[in-house]
Amino acid sequence: MLAADTRACFSDVRGVESREGGNNRTKFVMLVPQVVGHRGYPEHYPENTLVGMEAAIRAGARAVELDIQLSADEVPILMHDRTLQRVCGVKGTIHHLPFDQLRTLQPMEFERFGYRYAHVRIASLAEFVQLLIGYPAITAFIELKRSSIEHFGPTVVLNRVLRELEPVAERTVLISFSFEVLLAARKQRAGALGTVLEKWNQRKLPIVREIKPEYLICDVATLPRWGRLRIADTRLMIYEIQDAKVALRLANRGVDLVETFAVGELLEQLEFARRGS
Repeated sequence: MLAADTRACFSDVRGVESREGGNNRTKFVMLVPQVVGHRGYPEHYPENTLVGMEAAIRAGARAVELDIQLSADEVPILMHDRTLQRVCGVKGTIHHLPFDQLRTLQPMEFERFGYRYAHVRIASLAEFVQLLIGYPAITAFIELKRSSIEHFGPTVVLNRVLRELEPVAERTVLISFSFEVLLAARKQRAGALGTVLEKWNQRKLPIVREIKPEYLICDVATLPRWGRLRIADTRLMIYEIQDAKVALRLANRGVDLVETFAVGELLEQLEFARRGS
């Protein structure tokens, strides 16, 4: 999970007293959320690819989020959709093809990037783990997709993913819309967990309370418009954020992390806001 100092500069500090030149002066500290690369760096690279993940890290993200599906032979791979059409431009379903065949496809998002990333191939979770090993300060949020859970069952998905994550288990957080798979992970003591909420009020469901997630994750569009969002002993991660003003308002409401497709751009905006405060 994230290091203990993750919120060191995010704590709810309204101002601290300082003495300069014999005068008391209140200094206000800007609350800035942690920036997470949502599917890597999709603003400039194909989503859920190793090149996009590494680009997000090099742009300054201290955490990345990726989606996991299982191939027909139960190999965990980086892919958001159940079908291949949107990112690979071919017909077919992830769960019906073995990894060796999926490996020949190009997740280059032709409609957005043309042939710029024709060299990129679908990556396995094992390959991402090797990338993560090279960046020991980075945390990864691993989303277990419901379509794989429904096709293979929660036990198969969980076991295949946990096996691959063993070398970096202390720096990964399993997240999912499927509360059932997260509850199974909690019973296996799988480490840090994050429940992805379809609606903000789902945080009060008995099964969510039983999971006791370290993170609650939610679409910004489903949040209440006003008020504090802080929940005791749980960090909040909100997606999809590309505007620094929105990110800073969320931080003031108690949000710890924001996911973005545009890592470098959002970090640049936040740095500009910090310097101008």
